[in-house]
Amino acid sequence: MLGLEALHAQFEAAGAQVVGVSADHQATLDAWKKANPIKHILLSDFRRQMLPAWGAMVTDEKSPIYRYAKRAYFIIDKHGIVKYAKIQDNALDLLNPEEILAALKASGV
Repeated sequence: MLGLEALHAQFEAAGAQVVGVSADHQATLDAWKKANPIKHILLSDFRRQMLPAWGAMVTDEKSPIYRYAKRAYFIIDKHGIVKYAKIQDNALDLLNPEEILAALKASGV
């Protein structure tokens, strides 16, 4: 498995921009980024407007994790067309970044 720096370089070489979106408040994300240096953009959807629109949030009011973000991966081209989407119900399940890189290359973006 490639290291984080090598993966980031491969995403950049493929012409991709990595963006993370979290339901946490921006101040929380800023503190996390300070403690965990990352190169990609990390955005806050604290008001929970984007995540539900993309199917990346639990919206069942009866669920004990109502309004929690799901782990989701999207590849979107320059025209806003979703070329790849994988939304996982368990936020603890991570995709192997190499799998996402392969999907990016296969998508032709």
